[in-house]
Amino acid sequence: MSNYRTNYYPNRTLCDVLEEMRNAVKTMNFSYLPGLIEEAQSLGNRMEAALGDARDIATMSKQRSELRAEIKGLVEQVKSLQPEKAQEVEDGQYG
Repeated sequence: MSNYRTNYYPNRTLCDVLEEMRNAVKTMNFSYLPGLIEEAQSLGNRMEAALGDARDIATMSKQRSELRAEIKGLVEQVKSLQPEKAQEVEDGQYG
């Protein structure tokens, strides 16, 4: 399964932008510096968002595992309390 975040790599990295900023300072040509600052901010924001997404995915994965374990326990409890309902639970009919 492909994940667009792991397969996506920008054509221009933050390091490239910072290197171009250094060249602007070296040549004392500051005409395009505001655009580079905005580009660096945009790339930095994208990196922060990706870190936040990764943390959220890890948290949700843990919660999903806990909920699956809870569901499994509840299904077993229903099976032991109501044997006639056990087949309905296994078939996905919770009515």
